[in-house]
Amino acid sequence: MKRKVLVIGGGVAVLAFASMFGGYTTWNSMSPDRSCASCHEIRSRVDTFHSSAHQELKCTDCHGTALSYGFHSLMEKANMVFTHVSEDVEAEDVRMNEAQVLQVHEACVNCHQSAAAKWAVGGHATTYRDIFLDEEHNKMEAPYADCFRCHGMYYDGTIKELMSPLDTKGPWTFHDPEKADHYAVPCLACHEMHSPQPTQAQFAHLEDRFQKRNPGYSLYSRPDKMHLRVDTMVVPDMFHDGKPVMVSEDPVEALCIRCHSPNHAHIAGTEDDKTPVGVHEGLSCASCHEPHSNNPMNSCTDCHPAVSNCNLDVQRMDTSFANPDSANDIHSVSCADCHGDEKVRS
Repeated sequence: MKRKVLVIGGGVAVLAFASMFGGYTTWNSMSPDRSCASCHEIRSRVDTFHSSAHQELKCTDCHGTALSYGFHSLMEKANMVFTHVSEDVEAEDVRMNEAQVLQVHEACVNCHQSAAAKWAVGGHATTYRDIFLDEEHNKMEAPYADCFRCHGMYYDGTIKELMSPLDTKGPWTFHDPEKADHYAVPCLACHEMHSPQPTQAQFAHLEDRFQKRNPGYSLYSRPDKMHLRVDTMVVPDMFHDGKPVMVSEDPVEALCIRCHSPNHAHIAGTEDDKTPVGVHEGLSCASCHEPHSNNPMNSCTDCHPAVSNCNLDVQRMDTSFANPDSANDIHSVSCADCHGDEKVRS
C-alpha cells in the first residue's frame, strides 16, 4: 500500500513538474508582448526593443532563462517574481546588476563573433586587474570613485568595497579576488540593446562618410543609470594654444570624448584626450581607429597615397604611428615638426 502511494505521489510530482516546465518553456517561446511585456514595469523596454536592431530575437536569447546558469539563475528569476508581486516597481527601477550585464555580454559575443574577436585584442577588452591594480598609474594617482565613470560602469558597489588601500603607496588588492578578471568595459558600456535603430535622416546634416557609418551607439552613464545616445550628446568646445580647435561632427566622436576627455579647461591633448590638432585637425577618432579593435595600422593609406607629397612613405615618417616613442605624436603632428622652418608647400 505504501509503495502504491509513493508511486502515485511520485507520478503526480512528475506530472506537476512536467506541466510547470512545459508552461515555462511555452512562456519563453512566446512573443515579448504576451510574456515579458505583460508585466507593466518593463512595457517601455519592450516597446523600444520592437524598433531596435534586435527586434527579431527572443528575450531569452540575451537574458537567458531560469535554467541557463543553474541554481543561481533559478534564484534570480524567483527573486524577480517575488519583487514583482510584493513591490510597486516602476520602469526606471528595473536595472541589471553587473553579473547580468556580463551574462548579456557573453550573448553579444556568441552572435557578433567577428566584432568580439576584434574587441578582444583592443584596448577596451581591459579587466579590473588591468585598471585598478596598475602600480605605475596608482603611484601617480590614487584610485577613486570617478574611475568607475569609464572603467567598471556597472560595478554594484563603491571603490572602497572593490579594493584597498585608496592611496598611492599600495600594495593594492581586491576584496573579492574574482573581480580581477571581470571586464571593465563590456559591450553594454557603448551599446544599448533596446535602443531604437536611428534612421539616416537624423544624421542628414553630417558629411557623407559619417552617414555611411551606423550611429547606433550610446554610453552608459553610471550616475544616471541609463544609456545616453550619441545623437543626444554634444561635443565640447576644445582649445589648443589658446585657439579653438575644429572637432569632428561624427556621432562616434561624441562617444569617445566622454571617456577620452580633456582637463577642466578643454585643452586638447590633456588628461586622456586625443582630439587631433595640427595636420589631422577635424578628423574623427573613427577615421583612423577601427570601431572595436581600435587598430589604426591601416588608416594612413586610407587617406594618403603610398608616397606622400613630401616624397616620403607616410607610414614610415617619424611619428608615433611608426614609433610609439617618437616626439611627433600622430594626434598633434604638424608640417613644421618634419620641415622645421622651411616653407611648406600647400
